[in-house]
Amino acid sequence: MILNKPISRVGNQGIPQPLKKSVPLPGENNKSFDNVLKKFVTDVNSLQVQADELQNKLATDEVTDVHDVMIAVEKANISMELMLEIRNKIVEAYQEIMRMPV
Repeated sequence: MILNKPISRVGNQGIPQPLKKSVPLPGENNKSFDNVLKKFVTDVNSLQVQADELQNKLATDEVTDVHDVMIAVEKANISMELMLEIRNKIVEAYQEIMRMPV
């Protein structure tokens, strides 16, 4: 058993290369965090509206399938909970950044 064997390198550990900045091409779909968040809020709102409409139709006997109404309500509920959790994480990240010393 050899205990003084030198440790060999694992993989290529050369000089780190700087990251290349990617510039969006003209006409390319530029998805910023702002746009993604706005679309998500709009989608959550549309699910809430759809669930409300189905509940109203169920109350007026325009819809007889309770399962579809319950699925729409749960879908809206889950998407709202997800949006609230995302908001909480964003607020926590902002507060953490504000606590950082400058």
